[in-house]
Amino acid sequence: MNKIIKIILSVHVVLLLLTSLVQADEDNPWIELIGDQGLSLFREPLGEWVVVGEAKMGQEDEKLLATSPGKGVVTNGNPGKTRHLFSKMEHKDLELKLEFMIPKKSNSGIYFMGRYEVQIYDSKEVEDPKHYHCGGIYQRWNREEEFGFEGYSPRVNAARKAGQWQSYHIIFRAPRFDETGKKISNAKFVKVIHNDIVIHENQEVTGPTRAAAFKDEKPAGPLMIQGDHGPIALRNIRIRHLMLN
Repeated sequence: MNKIIKIILSVHVVLLLLTSLVQADEDNPWIELIGDQGLSLFREPLGEWVVVGEAKMGQEDEKLLATSPGKGVVTNGNPGKTRHLFSKMEHKDLELKLEFMIPKKSNSGIYFMGRYEVQIYDSKEVEDPKHYHCGGIYQRWNREEEFGFEGYSPRVNAARKAGQWQSYHIIFRAPRFDETGKKISNAKFVKVIHNDIVIHENQEVTGPTRAAAFKDEKPAGPLMIQGDHGPIALRNIRIRHLMLN
């Protein structure tokens, strides 16, 4: 009898845990940033960013994108020299999933809180990737003395060839501040997964990376997609707000 009671109690505990996980997911639902609403969840002015139905690397010029009308894909056009794209929402801890595609020699980046960049770059053939290659956490920059510091290379080069769709799945922890506004812990990339391969874990960033939209640090900020370094197409951009320890 005692054994049966223990089994029943164990099953009950498991059910409670599963219920709490479901409730947590319901409390923090996934938000689709590019869907039927187009670019309505991003700040104006939008520059040359537009929604299209399909994007691929150009056949006549492989440094450009070829697009067709529709919805579901966002691109910064050709030659990809427009303003950055900022989300209207501001985030703290965040989980992000997206797919991206760039033509040959192109370059972009995803800036969490508009400050901390995970690089996008055409770097499939690179044997020893650096912070400025695809998947790198870009370096910081000392303006006064003009030198770069920090910056973190991906563990491995997980990049695909230009013109192929790739994926990022990133969990980001925002910096923490006390009641006086003093920073008490750094921003952290808890996990960065590039094309299903883990390339960073628990990597702290002591301040905004180079070319960030903001030079200060705050508890929250917008998601930013770099728009002035070359053509890029993105789809299935999904975010979920988190509350990490």
